[in-house]
Amino acid sequence: MSEYRAPLEEIRFALETAGGMPEWTNIPAFEEAGEDLVSAILEEAGKLAAGVIAPTNRIGDLEGVALENDVVITPDAFKPMHEAYVEGGWSTLSASPELGGQGLPNTLSTAVTEMVTSANMAYSLLPLLTAGAIEAIDAHGTDAQRETYLPNMITGVWSGAMNLTEPSAGSDVGALRAKAEPMPDGTYRVSGQKIFITWGDHDLAENVIHLVLARLPDAPAGTKGISMFIVPKYLVNGDGSLGARNDVKCVSLEHKLGIHASPTCVMSFGDDGNCVGYLVGEENRGMANMFTMMNHARVGVGLEGTAIAERAYQHAAGYAADRIQSAEIGSPSRESVAIIRHPDVRRMLMTMRATAEASRAIIYRNVWALDRAHNAADDAERAAAKGEADLLTPISKAYATDIGVEAASLAVQVCGGMGFIEETGVAQYYRDSRIAPIYEGTNGIQALDLVGRKLGADGGMHWKALMAEMRAFAGEQGPEKLAEGVAALEKAAEALVSNGSERIVDTAGAAAAYLRLFGTVLGAYMLSQQASVAQERLAAGLGNDKYHKAKISTAGFYCDHILPSAIALLPSIEAGARHMMDMADEDFLRT
Repeated sequence: MSEYRAPLEEIRFALETAGGMPEWTNIPAFEEAGEDLVSAILEEAGKLAAGVIAPTNRIGDLEGVALENDVVITPDAFKPMHEAYVEGGWSTLSASPELGGQGLPNTLSTAVTEMVTSANMAYSLLPLLTAGAIEAIDAHGTDAQRETYLPNMITGVWSGAMNLTEPSAGSDVGALRAKAEPMPDGTYRVSGQKIFITWGDHDLAENVIHLVLARLPDAPAGTKGISMFIVPKYLVNGDGSLGARNDVKCVSLEHKLGIHASPTCVMSFGDDGNCVGYLVGEENRGMANMFTMMNHARVGVGLEGTAIAERAYQHAAGYAADRIQSAEIGSPSRESVAIIRHPDVRRMLMTMRATAEASRAIIYRNVWALDRAHNAADDAERAAAKGEADLLTPISKAYATDIGVEAASLAVQVCGGMGFIEETGVAQYYRDSRIAPIYEGTNGIQALDLVGRKLGADGGMHWKALMAEMRAFAGEQGPEKLAEGVAALEKAAEALVSNGSERIVDTAGAAAAYLRLFGTVLGAYMLSQQASVAQERLAAGLGNDKYHKAKISTAGFYCDHILPSAIALLPSIEAGARHMMDMADEDFLRT
């Protein structure tokens, strides 16, 4: 087993160059986020992740969770770990001070979350889903609901869960059948079943606050007739204490490829007809309300890709440095060397490192845009930041989770037969990573969102502004391949926009390739920016020369070896859905 070490120098550099860290204190809401405080938080978070959370990762994978008497039981090792997380106030970093939070940038909180996720991805889903529920209640709930639920959710004493999916309603949420009947006292009686509910029940928090999508009587069909309800596991008394158990329970647990310690629940509401729910926001506005939670979760899931890529990279690099096998190519000596000396192994390690660092920079930029969208003083700046965040969200989610799977697969390959067997632990990263491109909107849906909504938003001003920024950098100081990548990305965008509604199937057929191109070019730009800063610091004798040289090499590798394959996607994007729709459905089935 490889121990996890929080990459504090890399995380801090990414915050400085992509996450807006030098600008944090210029925003009144973040004036406390000075260098000393930030450094202390990152240092302590690294200790927590490496020393307390990471040792539970393998335990959770082996032991999993169990359902006993309608309660999900987690591994014993999780309880002191969760207590340390809660008692340390780690879930309060970016929450509003009015509700018991510390009011620090969400970008800083994201950096902390990355470390927690690398340490134990299955556990990290608990605070991730809770944070999304907090955001949805804060944005759409009443003052009474915020006062009743948010303080304990923010501290982590209570947790939150998102309840959308049903057996007949997956990506097509509008097909859901869960119901909510209004009662004379203003509450609702919720009934129905939800599946794939992450951390829908567990024994770590005192209460679980479910956000449930359901239909009111006579509601319109489809997504226009969905409302959102708070359904607590335990009802909350007027004085804030816990009351009776609500009529909601986990009836079974899914047996999964990975994230074994994250309970994936089948939840039943209203078996006895007494499941009490409380309307959140307006009737029939539940889908819009839920997107507040889902957009938060999508960036968080993208971060899972980065985090698992980092953990897998560390494991593979450690193994490659120790594993002695074969003579070094090109050396006159026939003495066997560590496999880290072999070019193909270095290719795999560099690919893992470069894509992890690129995705980290993209996500930190995405979250910094969200911070500005909520907190910038100027209306125009907030609007521009929101547009950028909306554009980057599907890229953060899909690109980062795709490279997370790829990096985990490469880690298995680097470790060879020792990677394929379970006892070394590297296979767990591969199994755990595979869910991330699926949940919170599949990566195919993210690609459709990018080409169908985000390219056309506000007349295309947001993607065009980003193109102009990348083009200017590439023309002044970026590598030649970056300029080629930006040109290919612009040409691809123009081709998709010109398709219009007449060729919407071609746009859909090209969507995944376009998102990959966008993510890869943006990653090349972010890393090239970082390499430029590293070069400046080297010349000035500032900071760690060894780290800065490694950053320059990593960026160069990305542009020389990863970016060209993405540029080659342009013909596929221009081809659209050609040949995809030609065969009859039955011809896909082997006879």
